[in-house]
Amino acid sequence: MPEITSPYATGTPCWVDLMARDQRNAIDFYSDLLGWQGQPGPGGFGGYAICEVLGKAVAGIGKAPEDQPEPPNLWTTYLATTDAQATQDTIISAGGSLVVPVVDVGDLGRMLIAADPQGAVFGVWQAGEFAGARLVNEAGALIWNELHAADVPTAAAFYGEVFGANFEPFEGAEDYWAVKVAGKTVGGATGLKSDPPGTPAHWLTYFAVDDVDSTADALIRRDGTVLAPPFDMVAGRMAVVADPEGARFALIEAPSQ
Repeated sequence: MPEITSPYATGTPCWVDLMARDQRNAIDFYSDLLGWQGQPGPGGFGGYAICEVLGKAVAGIGKAPEDQPEPPNLWTTYLATTDAQATQDTIISAGGSLVVPVVDVGDLGRMLIAADPQGAVFGVWQAGEFAGARLVNEAGALIWNELHAADVPTAAAFYGEVFGANFEPFEGAEDYWAVKVAGKTVGGATGLKSDPPGTPAHWLTYFAVDDVDSTADALIRRDGTVLAPPFDMVAGRMAVVADPEGARFALIEAPSQ
């Protein structure tokens, strides 16, 4: 079982979450689709739900603020750090912007939400008692995080300055880069050629499933939308989809164990 038991290295995607207008419906949707277990949490944390697979945390679902003008359209990828305040300062000096400044989340950790110079929104998480996802690369869990940017070299310079990440061409895939931290591949990056015209820069979350085609069919029955029907690529079979509120994410078949 791909259980995470050691701290995430700085710059590594460590968590994903979604702010939904109808939190209960979102929890039910993903629980049915991906086999999650989750319930709205304590009021002190805004009812934020930690969703689990096999009893281990895989993702969070919160309730979107009532005054938010538009529903969220993507899951937020959080990158690990050991010092959220220092990372925030570097984000600003490197040309990024703040969405939510550094805030303490009880004893669980510290977080902030930012946007890179091209507008891709991401989170930063400094672990306290909570380190992030405890199960990955398993059906129903997070398996990949991918940056879509109009100018990948410029994005590489930003994430390199802020997190020490390196972007290297991905062998066998055109217009694709491996995002590496300390020599380990932790995600990917690509241009916007495969996205619909006008799509802004963004981070895309991939969840692993046993069968992409049947999961996409189930998603449609649950009022989700298939944006890119199942197709085969270098890493396996995948699809890009959206939940009933329009939050986009990707499905990819889990690797054989």
